[in-house]
Amino acid sequence: MKGRAIVLGDWHGHEAAALVQDGRLDDLLIDDDSAPRPGAICRATCERVLKGQGGAFLRLPGGETAWLRAARGLKPGETALVQVTGVAEGGKAVPVTDRILFKGRHAIITPGAPGVNVSRAIRDDALRARLVALAGEPPEGAGVILRSSCEGAEEAEILLDLRLMADLAARVMADPGTAPELLADGDGPHDHALREWSAGQVVAEADAFERFDIAGQIAALASPLVDLGGGASMAVEVTRALVAVDVNTGGDTTPAAALKANLAAARQLARQLRLRGLGGQVVVDFVNMPKGQRQPLDQSLRSVFRADPVETSLVGWTAMGLYELSRKRERVPLARLIAGGR
Repeated sequence: MKGRAIVLGDWHGHEAAALVQDGRLDDLLIDDDSAPRPGAICRATCERVLKGQGGAFLRLPGGETAWLRAARGLKPGETALVQVTGVAEGGKAVPVTDRILFKGRHAIITPGAPGVNVSRAIRDDALRARLVALAGEPPEGAGVILRSSCEGAEEAEILLDLRLMADLAARVMADPGTAPELLADGDGPHDHALREWSAGQVVAEADAFERFDIAGQIAALASPLVDLGGGASMAVEVTRALVAVDVNTGGDTTPAAALKANLAAARQLARQLRLRGLGGQVVVDFVNMPKGQRQPLDQSLRSVFRADPVETSLVGWTAMGLYELSRKRERVPLARLIAGGR
């Protein structure tokens, strides 16, 4: 099938959403009921403060341990309002923040950060001014961010989103409770996809995943090997410390083979990490080539990750000729879900 489609369905009993481009899986979200969803807002109890590290361990409503960095003035036994920011590594605490965001399709309410801001992706000055006027006066003590999706959206849609997010923020921030409690759940895959994947035909029929062979494409991701064409490949393997990516030219030994394989790997890298749900430190062993050829490779990496929805910092080349990047852990590793879905 040509074009872009948002496919909503079910995978092994888990709610799932797939973004498909010309029949190829481009993004994937699978719900994991074994851990708090990213975006969930909880009242949590402080258990232990680590002054040397400037953070604190908290207890979440489900009994999970959370880690709050920069826990300002928090003491054991006190409660704190926190938001889950990602998924926990194996055996580690769930990452949370006390800087709460109420994120809608078109607007984000930011308690404690007053002001009205418009996405930098919207460059039309007249539109920016209209959006600021449309937002009006933000809720007391809070601010508003108008997202890039406001461009082309109906004013009524933006106003509805603003009202819904402002109402949710008012209810949560005014909550008087003291015991650990889930106050607002994070979005499931279907809601997240409809909010964040801005364009594409929405397909939600019962057989949608079968029609697009989503299960087959997920199964292929169980292998670490990625075909780059022309005999080249890369292997994506997870260790306890980092994600290691190795690029190979295969049987092609021509002078241009290294750059060709490396550029193909760069174009695939963000997609493979995204689909596999991988984050943390990533180290890429590109095929060895002269330093003078690195510029087009660097440009390709910047372009690919600029368009990727997962926050990524491109660290650059090491003295040993490896390429490093750091990626936010905001998705459950696909390998863990595959193991649980069998």
